Amino acid sequence: MSAANDALILVVVTVAVASSGRRGAAALAALTSAASFDFLLTRPYQSFRISNQRDVTTEILFVVVGLLVGELAARGRAHRQAAAEGRDEVARLHDLAERIVGGEEPDFVLMAVAAELRDLLVLEDCRFVRDQPSGKGAWIDADGTVRLNPLRWPSAAVGLPTRHVELPVRGGGKILGTFILTPTPAAPISHERCVVAVALADQIGAALAAQSDQRDA
Repeated sequence: MSAANDALILVVVTVAVASSGRRGAAALAALTSAASFDFLLTRPYQSFRISNQRDVTTEILFVVVGLLVGELAARGRAHRQAAAEGRDEVARLHDLAERIVGGEEPDFVLMAVAAELRDLLVLEDCRFVRDQPSGKGAWIDADGTVRLNPLRWPSAAVGLPTRHVELPVRGGGKILGTFILTPTPAAPISHERCVVAVALADQIGAALAAQSDQRDA
């Protein structure tokens, strides 16, 4: 085949690998294709020296194409993962709402919420106590912001702080208890997941408040 067709084959291989959505693989494919083009298809052959300026431009384009396709594929992959996570989070909230509407005992709903929080926030342990939050150490605010005395904590980058994170349970205009969270060290937790955790806690808080009102009546 002609040198042009050989170069196109290298482009196809580069694009195919870069389409995997992994930036590292895309960069490696781009550099490998550029090196192969230089070594096999440019004069002097079987040498990494290039004597033609046009070949230098072609080699640069190999790298640019591979990196560009890899970046686009990585972004597409991230968007698909975010969409899948969003569907899972909506399903969690819907399942909990169905339990509450179905009249399931709040104690059983509490256990279900604790299990959902362990999965959602990648926790080693999660338990509910009918105590007020201490207001010290680490906690998750009502807007999903993670705080640490009282600095904003970058949980999306480094995970939840400390070995003891509090998640207040609110219902009927007051705090009815606290989930005590034991995070997995260095497991990144996005702000969106923290917002869903707050929503789960608020739902069980509403159920506990309704139960309290029934007893008072």
